[in-house]
Amino acid sequence: MSKPLKVMTVFGTRPEAIKMAPIILRMHEDKNFEPITVVTAQHREMLDQVLKIFKITPDYDLNVMKPNQKLDELTARVVTGLTTIISQVNPDIVLVHGDTTTTFTAALACFYNQVPIGHVEAGLRTWDKYSPFPEEMNRQMTDVLADFYFAPTELSKRNLLREHHAATNIFVTGNTAIDALQETVKTDYKHDVLNQIKPGNRVILLTMHRRENLGQPMTNVFQAVKEVVEQHNNVEVIYPVHLSPNVQKVAQRVLGHVDCVHLVEPLDVLDFHNLAAKSDFIMTDSGGVQEEAPSLNKPVLVLRDETERPEGVTAGTLKLIGTDKNNVKKAMIELLTNTDLYSRMAEAKNPYGDGHAAKYILSDIRQYFSEIEKHSGNAERKI
Repeated sequence: MSKPLKVMTVFGTRPEAIKMAPIILRMHEDKNFEPITVVTAQHREMLDQVLKIFKITPDYDLNVMKPNQKLDELTARVVTGLTTIISQVNPDIVLVHGDTTTTFTAALACFYNQVPIGHVEAGLRTWDKYSPFPEEMNRQMTDVLADFYFAPTELSKRNLLREHHAATNIFVTGNTAIDALQETVKTDYKHDVLNQIKPGNRVILLTMHRRENLGQPMTNVFQAVKEVVEQHNNVEVIYPVHLSPNVQKVAQRVLGHVDCVHLVEPLDVLDFHNLAAKSDFIMTDSGGVQEEAPSLNKPVLVLRDETERPEGVTAGTLKLIGTDKNNVKKAMIELLTNTDLYSRMAEAKNPYGDGHAAKYILSDIRQYFSEIEKHSGNAERKI
């Protein structure tokens, strides 16, 4: 290749940063790429934690986060800010990740500026417009705009083909979340909250923050957790409470005075991955955790009625349990008491890749643009 490819990565939240980090780090080690890192800071504090852990310094920071901002306001700020950066940098391709508002609006800005778009973690679907909201439509609209699709699984690829995206531009790579785990999990890890766990007790790691679960669904789950730990004196729960005031309020009201529930500050990626590795199982409404936990041999109870990651359900690593209090209690008790069920879920094969997704993604990009260059005689590398 005559000169390095300018690859701009754009992300704004903690999960995006975790999954983009392996790609960025690998590009910095490869002379075939000129990486340009742009963050929107859709989630300022939690994003900065990840950047620090992976030692990533953004080239551009839009810093768009504002208290209680509406989705339309966020969209407008990101599109406007990115348009200015794109015109300055003139990237060969822009990589976006997943399903956040940053993801879709970055893709929209690239479309307006006729810059090729690569969608990392493309093809995930629930096929329900409002579940999860706004993530489902963010990823569908991003895939409408994208030029390259880096699908984590064969099912994701089939979803894209079902929507008539070109098979030649779909690449099954695995998920970069598995790559990130290789950088973060340590055998000698220590944390203050682990010192508070009674020796021999079982540990459940809980995360819950999605918009559709705010209010009564979240209250139901927290009440179920409270009742289970009060009935089982050998069980403790670690819950990193999301910064959202709506989450903080419910968590403190229902769980704030329960001795065996440890409410902690949001964890950086290093702490979260290592606490996950030391837990017995995980309860979550997060998407990324559903991918990470199988690599750690941890069963996952998914606090949603449906998931865009059904591969984990099929493989047996995940179980959808929703947010009904009785259903949550039943599922928790089953995993705590049924050793056969626990073993099946813990030992099920991880369907989300082999930990080399970043390498595959960059190889696919390099090969594509090399072919373009070969057939165009060093013409401008645009689709």
